[in-house]
Amino acid sequence: MSSMKPISKAVIPAAGLGTRFLPATKAMPKEMLPVVDEPAIQYVVAEASAAGLDDILMITGRNKRSLEDHFDRVPALEATLEAKGDTAKLAAVREATELGDIHYLRQGDPKGLGHAVLCARQHVGDEPFAVLLGDDLIDPRDELLTTMLNTQLELGGSVIAVMEVPVEDISAYGVVDTGRAGAGLTENGDETVVPVTGLVEKPPVEEAPSNLAIIGRYVLHPAIFDRLEQTPPGRGGEIQLTDALQTMASTPAEQGGGVHAVVFRGRRYDTGDKLSYIKAVVTLAVDREDLGADLRTWLKEFVPGL
Repeated sequence: MSSMKPISKAVIPAAGLGTRFLPATKAMPKEMLPVVDEPAIQYVVAEASAAGLDDILMITGRNKRSLEDHFDRVPALEATLEAKGDTAKLAAVREATELGDIHYLRQGDPKGLGHAVLCARQHVGDEPFAVLLGDDLIDPRDELLTTMLNTQLELGGSVIAVMEVPVEDISAYGVVDTGRAGAGLTENGDETVVPVTGLVEKPPVEEAPSNLAIIGRYVLHPAIFDRLEQTPPGRGGEIQLTDALQTMASTPAEQGGGVHAVVFRGRRYDTGDKLSYIKAVVTLAVDREDLGADLRTWLKEFVPGL
């Protein structure tokens, strides 16, 4: 049975080492890489805030102090900008500090995404909550999280976001099984809501149950915490959230079970991947009022010469 209380808490795991972006991430958290002029993590926090999630817990690790500093006030900088009358930059600096009530907790040992989520148990308590991965960026013009929150309120259980990906790329993702093709599909706005019968982490192409890949947005029933505590290390020797959700998919609804997937057809960027990161910067920059016109002109001159 679903809870009618609006969901207000979000957990953002941001403890990864960012090895795909070395050497840039040797001394700087991958989540602080700028997407135009805002760090990637700010887009994620802003997404949670826009969906009404104003209680945010960030799961961090060593060398992640700059994440806390970014969302903190800097009175000396603000005073300098105010004295100069630079209201635009002042507003930009203050924006990050006004996105919600942000808390921080270190994961300690990097034991996987499932362990990072389990670290949030005391903060979350006994209520549904959202999980947003810190390097998975959903274009601000595309709504996803609100649809997922509404789906969880309507159907209960847990809700995950998936995208259709080319079959040859499927082994890089967690993948959902929806049972027989076309079973139980319902429309929720512009999205398709799919009942999930199983999940598998990074299967070989020939063993993938579908081409629906899990992306970094979840709305989870608090019963997931008990499942995570009972989940042994899986792929890579880590506690996999996918494995716990596999168990939840077959758990009775009255025990918080059931998993549905919202099929997302919008724009999503993996800002931990170099090529996807570059696409994110260009795509978002061309629609900026201050940059778009000049950037589009330059792209039209540059692209024909490739």
